[in-house]
Parts: sequence; C-alpha cells; structure tokens
Amino acid sequence: MRQLYIALLGIAIGLTMQERKVEPTWLYREVSAAAEQKIDLSSETCHYTALFGEGDSEAKLPQSVARFGELTVASHGTCQLVEYPREEELYFVLGGTGMLHYGEESHSLSQNDFTYVPPTVRHTISNPSGEGLRVVVTTVRIPQETALAPPAPMAVANLNEIKEETVGGHPNSVLYKLLIGPHSGMRDRINATYTVADFFLMDFAPGGTNTPHHHEVAEEIYLVLDGEGQMAADGGMDGVQGLHHAKAGDAYYFRPNCTVGFYNQKSSAAKAHILAVRVFVPMPKNPD
Repeated sequence: MRQLYIALLGIAIGLTMQERKVEPTWLYREVSAAAEQKIDLSSETCHYTALFGEGDSEAKLPQSVARFGELTVASHGTCQLVEYPREEELYFVLGGTGMLHYGEESHSLSQNDFTYVPPTVRHTISNPSGEGLRVVVTTVRIPQETALAPPAPMAVANLNEIKEETVGGHPNSVLYKLLIGPHSGMRDRINATYTVADFFLMDFAPGGTNTPHHHEVAEEIYLVLDGEGQMAADGGMDGVQGLHHAKAGDAYYFRPNCTVGFYNQKSSAAKAHILAVRVFVPMPKNPD
C-alpha cells in the first residue's frame, strides 16, 4: 500500500511540474513581425508596436521596464498627451522629423536624436512633416520609495554630438556612446534618470564583441539597428551554448543574471550597431 501511495504521489508531482510554466530568462522579438497595440499614446495617427512590456504576450516578465517598443507618427499626426507620476521615459528617433512637447516647451526632433522625459511632466510627440516619424520608446517604473526631484528643463541631444569611447571591463573591439544615465552621475550626455542605469549605443568592429556577461541587479534590452552577428543569451557565462543569429530589427530582453553579449561577423566590412538600455530592478527584502 505504501509503495502504491508513493507511486501515485510521484505521478501527481510530475503532472504538477509539467503544468507549471517556466518563465524564460530572455525574450526575442522581431520588429517587423510585432503587432500594433493601443496604449495611452495611441491615436488615429500615432501607432505603437509592442516589443516588451505593455502589449506583449510576456508583459509580466520585465520587472522595471513598463514598455519598450516603436512609435510611428504619421505625416501631420500627433500622439495623445500623457503624464506619469512614477515613470520615466527615453525616446530615440530612428527616422523622420517631429516635435517633442514637454510641459510648456517644444523642441524639434530629427534622426538619431534622443531625449529624457521625467515623471510628472505632461508630454507628447507630433509630426508636422510630410514623412513618417519613427521613435523607440522606453518607459520605466520608479519605485515608490525613490525621492523625486523637480523636473529639469528639456534636454534633446544627437548621436553626432557624442564621441565614441571604450568602457572598462569590455574589449576595445566595441565602442560606446553613452546617451542617458542616472541623475547622480556625470558621464552620460544626459544625466537625469532614477531607475535607468544606462542608455547607450554600441559600435562593433569586424569580429568585435562585448564579451558575454550578466547583471545581478539589472535587466537589459538590445535592439540591433544594423549589421548582423550572434547574440549570446543565457547558456552560461561564455555564451557558447546560447548563441542566436541576430540581424537588424531584432530585439532581445534579458532578465537579471541572464548571460548577454554579442559577437559581430569577422569580414572586413562587418559593422554592427546596437541600441541598449539597462535598468535596475528592485531587490527582494531580507525577511530576517
């Protein structure tokens, strides 16, 4: 009788484990295949393609990233006016021209411009031009216990203003442009964030790599702007068992402690650029 009980218990446990969904350590999305989703910014002329977070099938997986996706504003279109009490936003212009409306201020936007919108500021994007405007939008939650400073004046910058540089701990075969970082820092072009650790561009030389690594207290997103190579995702610290072909328009989300890295192709003309954002995640409190 005891043996029968043990056997039945084993079957029950096995069924329970099969039914339990294992959360992935990383996600892959292809921009061209992602579906449009309606969000608070959406209008008849403002369309949002969800990649990670809000609107995505795995929306609950990111911890601090509320949403990451592409906003397309039609010619002479405009998005809805929004304001977030405990969220900060990063915008990066992929193509076209437009206007950022920030409180009582407005600023023109063009390709490769980037900007930061702090919490409590009412803002929107419009497109008075005759061509479409494409913008990468990253919205990040700010913990309730984080003290907020009064919003700073609007700051808009462009990639062309920033010199490439190496970053300690990474090979010289990848150069960085440090775009937006913490308000307590001084190294980035715009120093203003609360939860965002880094918003940056990586320029990979032929055969270049940033060496697979991981972050214990941060989640990260890579968007391949051009070029192609192999993305290291999970599979151990060396990334050998977790290499995936990556091309322009591919996006990857990495949970904390997930292996992340990129290997560029080795041909002489193999350049690759990746737009990346790294975001701190809240750590569980010790019950002791």
